[in-house]
Amino acid sequence: MRIVREAVAERGRFAVALSGGHTPAGMYQLWAAKPYSDDTPWDRTHLFWGDERYVPQDDALSNFRTARELLISRVPIPPANVHPIPTVSAPPERSAEAYEADLRNFFAGQAPEFDLQLLGLGPEGHTASLFPGGAAIEEKHRWVVPVEVAATPPERLTLTPVVLNRGRNTFFLVSGGAKRTIVAALRDERDPQASRYPAARIQPQGRVLWFLDRAAAGQAAAG
Repeated sequence: MRIVREAVAERGRFAVALSGGHTPAGMYQLWAAKPYSDDTPWDRTHLFWGDERYVPQDDALSNFRTARELLISRVPIPPANVHPIPTVSAPPERSAEAYEADLRNFFAGQAPEFDLQLLGLGPEGHTASLFPGGAAIEEKHRWVVPVEVAATPPERLTLTPVVLNRGRNTFFLVSGGAKRTIVAALRDERDPQASRYPAARIQPQGRVLWFLDRAAAGQAAAG
């Protein structure tokens, strides 16, 4: 909780960009439980998302729905402090523009610097919804863009490197043996900025920590 306390003391609020997928589910459940929930100043905490599937918010594939069920519904966070990415209420391009406007309002027009951003890792090297070969990883100006990717569902919205490379603290949460090969490839990457893997090209200005389970790290479980 040190990151939370420092953010509130220095800036009066704690802004976090949540991750999608299955891996952060355990962290959400832990955060919603004592003592972590009691230690969180929910009235000063603001939840954003690093990416979202272009599906209704009650869809089983929605990143917002996962966070709502496991975290948001279980803690006393004010509704105004929850900032989901808009989806089917507008076309993807308009949704991206609306979310960027929300970010610009929150960060007073300055490029966002999340106090904490959670990122995952796909077996082909994607993070957020920045996939290999996609144009979004090359974005230099926009903060949020719509993308179409080789995954289910294909239509998504994602924060771009313009935002993700400015995080004060970044946690990569990675689990499962399917991630072992890409984790090893990223470890051996000599020139991250020229990498074909988007995850390697996210090089935030702040602290970066990788949390790997034994399977993703390539370690045998203790017998």
